[in-house]
Amino acid sequence: MKPLGTFGKATAVNVGLWIDHRKAVIVAVTERGQEISLVKSTAQRQRRRLGDSPLKGDYEAVQVPADDSRQRSLTAHLNLYYDAVIAAVEQAGGILIFGPGEAKDELEKRLKRRHLGARIAAVETADKMTDRQIVAKVRRHFLK
Repeated sequence: MKPLGTFGKATAVNVGLWIDHRKAVIVAVTERGQEISLVKSTAQRQRRRLGDSPLKGDYEAVQVPADDSRQRSLTAHLNLYYDAVIAAVEQAGGILIFGPGEAKDELEKRLKRRHLGARIAAVETADKMTDRQIVAKVRRHFLK
């Protein structure tokens, strides 16, 4: 995959991206074909506390971070991740967003807050996909 930010100088490039909380596969449809980029997230899922935790006693609070501090850490990682994805697609003429979970909706809200909502072509739910399937979906959407 090409490194982030090498989509070229083409104007009004249409971009489609498959996104979840772990990675975003970005496909730019250009005059020369398509270019693929990958943005990975450093966010890790929160571990749940179990009722029968072996961490009992006076040291549990030290051994397992509080839920609010874990949530703040997750939010900070996701903020950096979404900023990187937005930087990769902000010059696009049209943006197709699809993916399996909440990340696509969270990205849509962030794009609207940055006044890029008019460029969103569609937001769709999609299961896990291979890179080839992602490219095919983006090409079908923009080359109708």
